[in-house]
Amino acid sequence: MSKPYLLLICIFFGGSVWGQSSLHRKIDDQATSIEPKVIEWRRDIHQNPELGNQETRTAKLIASHLRSLGLEVEEKVAVTGVVGLLKGDHPGPTVALRADMDALPVTERNDLPFKSTKKTVYNGQEIGIMHACGHDTHVAILMGVAEVLSSMKNDLHGTVKFIFQPAEEGVFEEGISSWGAKQMVEEGVMDGVDAVFGLHINSQTEVGDIKYRSGPAMAAVDNLKLTVNGRQAHGAYPWSSVDPIVTSSQMISALQTIISRNVNITENPAIVTIGSIHGGVRQNIIPEKVEMLGTVRTYGTAQQELIHQRIHDIATHTAEAAGATVDVDIDKIYPATINDPGLTEKMVNTLKTVAGEEHVIYHDPITGAEDFSYFQQQVPGLFIFLGGMPKGADPTKVAAHHTPDFFIDESGLLLGVRALSYLTVDYMAMDQ
Repeated sequence: MSKPYLLLICIFFGGSVWGQSSLHRKIDDQATSIEPKVIEWRRDIHQNPELGNQETRTAKLIASHLRSLGLEVEEKVAVTGVVGLLKGDHPGPTVALRADMDALPVTERNDLPFKSTKKTVYNGQEIGIMHACGHDTHVAILMGVAEVLSSMKNDLHGTVKFIFQPAEEGVFEEGISSWGAKQMVEEGVMDGVDAVFGLHINSQTEVGDIKYRSGPAMAAVDNLKLTVNGRQAHGAYPWSSVDPIVTSSQMISALQTIISRNVNITENPAIVTIGSIHGGVRQNIIPEKVEMLGTVRTYGTAQQELIHQRIHDIATHTAEAAGATVDVDIDKIYPATINDPGLTEKMVNTLKTVAGEEHVIYHDPITGAEDFSYFQQQVPGLFIFLGGMPKGADPTKVAAHHTPDFFIDESGLLLGVRALSYLTVDYMAMDQ
């Protein structure tokens, strides 16, 4: 290779690296300057939580902020969602960034100056409302990213679509079942998008750390309902009955053999859990019917189909052996959250740049679920976990998500703003 040609290559790649470093410095400076605002937004949203498809106050706050930055804003997407569009000064790909907005029916126990005291009636019970999963931090982080990237509009080679999504936890009221990401996709939010990035704060991951995984990262989730139909009788004369309680107990035990005997757990883990069983009203009456509710978690279509078939087979034949019948209902909720391997491989260095190599951790499959998966079914996507646990804390002792004592160390929010901003500009640079 001639020396002049080699020099041109060095100049080209050196210039590219220098250009990205320059953008990273701009991001860092701007993110640091607005960190107090990000924390203030988070506290305001935390103190004023709203359940799925009821996030009207949160949506108004978001839309007002995005408009103040000069973005094109669309409201009432998938009921209460907000979408903002930032067009860079140079042509390039469209990158979508997503934050979920909804809270949970959980009564907060934390003693914080911005503690939630809001209450609602949920499933017939009065209960508190709390951001017990960190969605308040997600919204605040993405509002911060919008401000950071808007200040760099003349440097952006492409378009950024900011997706503020309602109802990640779902909506179950008056027989209505809906999921925010699915509805947003159906309404065309992902049209024209080339890649999507999202994050989830984690109360059991130390501040400063980022966790990621290539391929299946979070499970598909299915709701399971089994209704065992028998014959009612006096408890003193069980031979006159077809006992759905005994039949249900046998069914529960048999269902556990699906994981231990039918699933190749060396390929992917799976879960079949019965979490609720109801039947009978009195100690000396064998009831006519027992209803069981459960959850199924899988990571692949073939594995999911196998487990569904085995549930049908075991439930049906166990019921038949007892002289009973069973109705099997399996409702698919979220598909698996699958990080695109090619995209993940390209972006790992960005994560290491923003957090430091020692703070980027490859995680095992997570049996929790996320409707971010609906976005990933449309375009390549990467979903990462952001540390929110105070440094030095014991992850086995801190409060888990969806609990009254759930707590997030706000010093972790700055890394979230920087990470999503870095991912955006670095992805755009790959397209140049």
